[in-house]
Amino acid sequence: MSKLHIKKGDTVYVNAGEDKGKTGRVLKVLVKEGRAIVEGINMVSKSTKPNAKNPQGGIVKQEAPIHISNLNPVDPKTGKATRVGRKVSSEGTLVRYSKKSGEEIK
Repeated sequence: MSKLHIKKGDTVYVNAGEDKGKTGRVLKVLVKEGRAIVEGINMVSKSTKPNAKNPQGGIVKQEAPIHISNLNPVDPKTGKATRVGRKVSSEGTLVRYSKKSGEEIK
């Protein structure tokens, strides 16, 4: 499997689906499934039984995984969606950079 263009903590733009046009922070990347959980994106209702954490039980809203092909990292310079490239930095490490602005993505 090839490397993914997003990482945990990245700010991403949703380019397809119900939440198209929204941005959010990546909470978790599910590498084997090729999906990511993004804060506030792809919200689903889940029924829960009463437990110690939630004694009432009921319906809870939570984020569901979204396919990574529907996500683009946000350019740190412009704040718009961008593609990602990889290059060797001056220290000799591989870094991700924005194809639009050339800015390094942290």
